[in-house]
Amino acid sequence: MEDVSDPPFRAVCKENGADLMFTEFISSEGLIRDAIKSRQKLDIYDYERPIGIQIFGGDEEAMCISARIVEATAPDLCDINFGCPVKKVVCKGAGAGILKDLPKMVSLTKAVVDSVKIPVTVKTRLGWDNDSKNIEEVAERLQDVGIQALSIHGRTRAQMYKGEADWSLIAKVKNNPRIHIPIFGNGDIDSPQKALEYKNRYGVDGVMIGRAAIGYPWIFNEIKHYTQTGEVLAPPSIEERIRVCKKHLMHSLQWKGPKLGILEMRPHYSNYLKGLSHIKDFRMMLVHADSLEHIEEIFGKIIQHYTNPELV
Repeated sequence: MEDVSDPPFRAVCKENGADLMFTEFISSEGLIRDAIKSRQKLDIYDYERPIGIQIFGGDEEAMCISARIVEATAPDLCDINFGCPVKKVVCKGAGAGILKDLPKMVSLTKAVVDSVKIPVTVKTRLGWDNDSKNIEEVAERLQDVGIQALSIHGRTRAQMYKGEADWSLIAKVKNNPRIHIPIFGNGDIDSPQKALEYKNRYGVDGVMIGRAAIGYPWIFNEIKHYTQTGEVLAPPSIEERIRVCKKHLMHSLQWKGPKLGILEMRPHYSNYLKGLSHIKDFRMMLVHADSLEHIEEIFGKIIQHYTNPELV
């Protein structure tokens, strides 16, 4: 998730139960050109482990060089993104764009696998469109060239993020007797009940959480607790929401510096405070605050408003 799953975001997800995390996807072309933004995305920390660094690109040589650069930073694995549906990525034959050229997808993957010693995994979609859902063949051929795990988003590229994710084809991949690598399902998992239901119904080795964790990192522990006990945890209190939001902010300040750290945190506030009645005014205050002291003051007002409204 570009501009989302950076180290500050991953820190709060790890604290709240995420088992395996991935960096934002990194352009192979950007890495070999030594682009600053691409290089910064290589930052990983020991407390995040196990962690995978995800790369994308359509040029075999660039992908191999970037995979070796990734390996030098010592992640637990290198993940190839063959699933991003965004036009600016697809038009370069990268991300989901490579779904239209299966032989190239296979040869590029093999080249990356052969270039590094760390495990290589892949994330992809069911196919390019409804007429080319070739994920069963894709899974076999990518396994044959050496990938160690496969994550499948239950939509085609043509669907983008619309409609309901179809996990039936993910199940077919998992139940294929030829497949022996772990298969992870992705798409529409937004509650503990759904996570357990889909894991059991479709037999996957695990579920991948994306958008549902934005502003709600508690979902990981909620899923674990529900899986172990059958009980649904109470939603986080306003104090807990603010505590984790503040921790996210502090990591952002440490990693990005005071100015950029505050600026790039602004889109996250609406997600952390989603669902609270009459939150708009407080959210606007946070978006316009330009110092840590001011933000902390607003946090205090939010807690007071939602716990002791008669004192406001």
